[in-house]
Amino acid sequence: MGNSVLITQIQRFALNDGPGIRTNVFLKGCPLKCQWCHNPENINPLSEIFWKKRLCTQCGRCLDACKNDAIVPPVNPDILDDENVHYYKIQKDKCVLCMECVKACIYNALEVSGKAMSIEEIIQEVLSDLPFYRNSGGGMTLSGGEPTSHIEFSINLLKEAKKNALHVCLDTNGFCNWDSLESLIKYTDIVLFDLKHLDSNLHYKMTGVKNDLIIDNLKKLANSGQTFWIRIPVIPDFNDSIDYHKDVSAFIRELKGNIERIDLLPFHNWCQDKYFWLGLDWSYVEIESMHPENLKKFLEVYSNLGIKTTIGGSGFEK
Repeated sequence: MGNSVLITQIQRFALNDGPGIRTNVFLKGCPLKCQWCHNPENINPLSEIFWKKRLCTQCGRCLDACKNDAIVPPVNPDILDDENVHYYKIQKDKCVLCMECVKACIYNALEVSGKAMSIEEIIQEVLSDLPFYRNSGGGMTLSGGEPTSHIEFSINLLKEAKKNALHVCLDTNGFCNWDSLESLIKYTDIVLFDLKHLDSNLHYKMTGVKNDLIIDNLKKLANSGQTFWIRIPVIPDFNDSIDYHKDVSAFIRELKGNIERIDLLPFHNWCQDKYFWLGLDWSYVEIESMHPENLKKFLEVYSNLGIKTTIGGSGFEK
């Protein structure tokens, strides 16, 4: 689809996804299934429904509206505070996403995740903050999900952004054919490239795909002369050892290319509500968020490369 695509969020005044003040456009749909994913609503390319328990009065309007018997009957709201009660409003195996339950809910407890937006609508919203971009060196960041999964739309959106003289960042996991990535960087000022793990088998175990294509694209990106940042999510019991980061540092040293910055992104569990809203279990729900201080030892490893390195995109840097 070249004219519209599902958007989960347009995040204004973002500070960590490229230089300056930015507007992040999140496309829905990603080929990776990262177990720690902080934006689970961006994985499925189709519209989904959030059920926000704290807003639900158990009034039964959604039950009456549903023609597919996909709504669980109301219960006393007080019992939902009991940790031993496992209750989710929607029977997902019966739901056909007709959204009649969402329309019927007057308390905003049911909400659609994924809104179809045209390129014109997105650009209009992005341009509303043009003075902030000019004063800070910011602009638009295209993210997801994965922009290369919507290649025609992403190309057209970036073209339109450049027509409006916007600074553009492309946030990608690199899992695509090189032709797709190359077609996007023609209209991109900085590529934000995720590097999750060097070991292909571990990468497959935790993301659902091997990393051969990703590593190959990163090498081609470095050889292209394109300015890019490498973003490394630091995940407990996956890539949080000093030896691992020494290996990554050695790999980056061999890349050469126009690497402007390295961002170490500490794991956090602030997204756990999103998993519950989607009716999904999350294996990291009991894992504590990483404190940025604990990544300083990794920061030292990368600082020896002579490349600006941050923790979290801001804050600690060297």
